[in-house]
Amino acid sequence: MDSKLTSIQPSLRVKSSYERFVSAEGVPVIGGFGVHAVESVAMAPWRRLGCDGAYFQFFGSDGILGLYAGKIPPRGGTLPERHLYEKMFYIFGGEGVGEFQQRDRVPQNILWRAGSLFSPPLNTLHRLINQSDQPALFLAVTTAPVAFDHYRNEQFIFHNEFVFGERDDSAGYFQPDEDRFRNAHHREWVHQANFIPNVTEVGHRSAGGNRRRIKIARFEMAKNSLIGQLVEWPVGRYRKAHCRSGGVGLVILRSSGYSLMWPSHLGTQPYKHGLADQVVRLDWAPGSIFSPPPTWFHQHFNNGSEPAQTLAFFCGSEQFPLSRRTDGANAVASLGGTLRELHADDPSIRRMYEAELAKNGIAPSRKFSQAASND
Repeated sequence: MDSKLTSIQPSLRVKSSYERFVSAEGVPVIGGFGVHAVESVAMAPWRRLGCDGAYFQFFGSDGILGLYAGKIPPRGGTLPERHLYEKMFYIFGGEGVGEFQQRDRVPQNILWRAGSLFSPPLNTLHRLINQSDQPALFLAVTTAPVAFDHYRNEQFIFHNEFVFGERDDSAGYFQPDEDRFRNAHHREWVHQANFIPNVTEVGHRSAGGNRRRIKIARFEMAKNSLIGQLVEWPVGRYRKAHCRSGGVGLVILRSSGYSLMWPSHLGTQPYKHGLADQVVRLDWAPGSIFSPPPTWFHQHFNNGSEPAQTLAFFCGSEQFPLSRRTDGANAVASLGGTLRELHADDPSIRRMYEAELAKNGIAPSRKFSQAASND
């Protein structure tokens, strides 16, 4: 077995209820650390959803996040579904309509396009319709593993008509509203609207006019515990290494670069201590999806010619937190908590980054690294 994987590969065990459900869906199940390009992922017809699709079972999903991609044919649509787990959609390409129907309520529609982010209310009947002449590609992030592993009953999860009245889908539920931004603290904004027409443009809304500062916006949708977090950082900069619990999915929205990941028990300077073979490097570009394993250090580097944007998904709501902490609080305390200070950078990591920038003709920023703020 590859020594990089010994700390994350589970010993032989019975599959969980969610893993058995996924295996029986009849579509590819992609493991590992991540995928470089979602548009090149091998998919298969998905009988339950009515489109092509594939599941992602990354090492970092940690039994919390479910991830899958779907491809809707031109002028086609997914089959209606409801379920007792939370879900957020991100649209990679295409344009169309989302239909949402709660029992005894007036149906609601939204117009989605590339960059749209939205969440149906819990257990609301919903479907996506592609109105373009090209296939539409989407990512769904869910808390299905938790639901399946607790209830272990598909009939209950998919065919329960209970209405969660407190997760209301009344008129205006999906209305985009810039006024729903609030300044959580000096570097981060929280958005509580349930539909963002183009999430890649939100970073400009939270920038405060300062192109050098990192930009962070959190999306608390549908009164979920599952949230999205957009982070944008400048050209010629990388983000500080950090480690945290699992259950985080990362999507690259803009620029190109790479991420380094290594088990936290190797310490903060793996190259300096001759452990380079234990470090995993993932090169990324728009459309890359990956998930750092639990309690592994990971660090993101922008070597492209434009500000980088990542969209992270995890259960980190401020309004509806989980008892299980997934915000990095259970990182390895002996290594100084979630974030390393700049002076702890492995010298080889900085030299590697300088060389990557030079290959692309990019001058490094005077301040190389930027605090990570989770992911």
